[in-house]
Amino acid sequence: MTSQDASPDDGQSGGDKSVVMRLAVTLDAAVDRLERARPFAKSRYQGPVLDVLGRIIAQPGGLGVVRQRAARMDAAGLFAGSDWDRPEALLPQLVGGTLVSEDPAFQALEAASLARFLAVADGEARHDNLHEEGARHFLTQVLALNLKDLFGVSDEATRGLGARQDVKRRVLRHIADHIGLNDVLSVLVSEIWRLLEQRSVQVGVVKDMIAQIAVALNEKGTEPGSTRLGAERLVSALFGPTAASRDDPGLSVYLERISIADETGLSREAMGFARAMHDTGLVSDYHAAFLIWALDFDQRPLIPEALGLGTTGLDCWRHYRGLIEKLVRSAVTPATPQAAYGLAMLLERGILHHAPMVPALERQLSLRLGGAARDRIALGFGPAVPPETQLLSGVLRVLGQPLGVGQGANPTCQSARAIALWALNDPDYLLHLITQVAEFDTLQMQFEGVQINSADLPVGLAGSGPIDADPVSVLLVAHLDRIYAEMGRHCAGRPGDPHKWINPQFHGWWVSRDCAVAVDVTTGQLDAYDGFLRRFFATYHPDYNGGRPLGHPQPAGIAVTDAQQRFVGWHAIAILRVTEDQTGRMRVYFYNPNNDSGQDWGNGVVVSTSGHGERQGEGSLEFDAFLSRVYLFHDEPLRSSYGQDIPEDVIAAVRDRAIASWAADRQPQGMIDGA
Repeated sequence: MTSQDASPDDGQSGGDKSVVMRLAVTLDAAVDRLERARPFAKSRYQGPVLDVLGRIIAQPGGLGVVRQRAARMDAAGLFAGSDWDRPEALLPQLVGGTLVSEDPAFQALEAASLARFLAVADGEARHDNLHEEGARHFLTQVLALNLKDLFGVSDEATRGLGARQDVKRRVLRHIADHIGLNDVLSVLVSEIWRLLEQRSVQVGVVKDMIAQIAVALNEKGTEPGSTRLGAERLVSALFGPTAASRDDPGLSVYLERISIADETGLSREAMGFARAMHDTGLVSDYHAAFLIWALDFDQRPLIPEALGLGTTGLDCWRHYRGLIEKLVRSAVTPATPQAAYGLAMLLERGILHHAPMVPALERQLSLRLGGAARDRIALGFGPAVPPETQLLSGVLRVLGQPLGVGQGANPTCQSARAIALWALNDPDYLLHLITQVAEFDTLQMQFEGVQINSADLPVGLAGSGPIDADPVSVLLVAHLDRIYAEMGRHCAGRPGDPHKWINPQFHGWWVSRDCAVAVDVTTGQLDAYDGFLRRFFATYHPDYNGGRPLGHPQPAGIAVTDAQQRFVGWHAIAILRVTEDQTGRMRVYFYNPNNDSGQDWGNGVVVSTSGHGERQGEGSLEFDAFLSRVYLFHDEPLRSSYGQDIPEDVIAAVRDRAIASWAADRQPQGMIDGA
């Protein structure tokens, strides 16, 4: 096969295509040399092939070129002497890790191996030890095991992989484009429901997944059963949640239908929308159109019914109906339907009864974005509706779902955590910050009496701001990131961890003023670790702190580990509450600014997001498991003793878990009990 046979993926620019075609010529030449090499010399010529493969799979369309040459490269001996030489013995659960290997040769070998499987599955190639059905089954398992990567859900580990993660996602998407997702439907449905239970503010990824399910059901369907039922519930929630919208007729036809419906029919529509919305956390475009229609045609009593309001929400509706109607008109559109769910949850929180909130929201309604702030919102969300509408929609969602705020694929967990905690604890202050940035494209805060202005500061980790986040985060994060960094500079030279001073000044008065850190900031080694553990028990465990519940969420830092217990990095979270679950086990419930809190941190430390008493947006772990990953927390400075009555075996169990994971190489020489 020659370079002229290449058919790169659709959607390439002319420049990209020419790069791929030049690389294809180079690849053919390298494969020619590998083919001519004698068996004992194959290893000398494999390297150049792998080098070209590494470059070509990083290009859009490159995987098509590799797939067309997969059988030829296999026959030439590319896999000779490696584990990939026996495709029938390969394990799909190892593919994901190898695709992001630090060794480019391993990554290229895995991509080439998958291309070989795909060529066999598509009937483009034959292999003595691999048949079409087996190849397709293997690829289906690979997709099912890597769904989060396929759809772009990020966490700390994937954010640190950079270009390697981009290559992995491109490979997975190429496979999915060729074999479809119908075979992984059951896994996909379960994954979506797991994500929806967390009620993230950002649901674009989930909606894309449901659209894939809709296509799969339409093309091939599935066998009757729980998988099909769960899939149809998801699809109907978006594309046909009510009797009048069940066949997904389009908005214009739908509005014609409800315009001639009787009172009973309209009530059924309203209840159907509310049921689907609260069942999934998703809002259909038809739902948004119904709410707008109800206002335009004087059907206002349908609004609280369509929002599914409970006792608290109905009380807010009765007291603040005028404001709520204005919020619906200004924020809820078919382009921003999720604003309806945010509004409903905002009303259920009852925060309109907090005196500053009504004027703050009235101010938000009249806010006009300008300059760079307007440009950032427009860049992140497009021209479908004005930036003011996008921002107001985001405000309602963040205020209604504080624990659904996520950092996206950005190293800005502190800023995301701050936005979530202000929405939870001090929502009018959050609106004050939004107004500053929207009107003046700057943010002013104070650090120990010194005024800090974000416009005067250098760009931080967030650059000019994320675009893969909610509108409030898109607006604020770049400014918050600069201010957070500047507060760190003010702490330069002080002993200990700067978070001791930064967090109370950055987040608010409700952050405890003292700070415990498990490691020596200078060396990174464990420092008086047993004392750190005793102090955490005495601060948060009801059996050792006198049964005192946590009043306000407290910032904390965790050492994130992957499923093999390897250290990934430091990460900002917030401790929300500590209590027994339904089985009597003490658990810590916490907020993680990741878009997905459910993570495997190794050695049985798997974060739960449902089934153990979690509220929407919370992650939880048993107390000891959680503490084994904590490296920083806040406490009151007036406490004089720290859990001296805690049994040594309890402390030792937590210590051992930490030393087996993130602290494995952080033990000072001859470390003994550091208390």
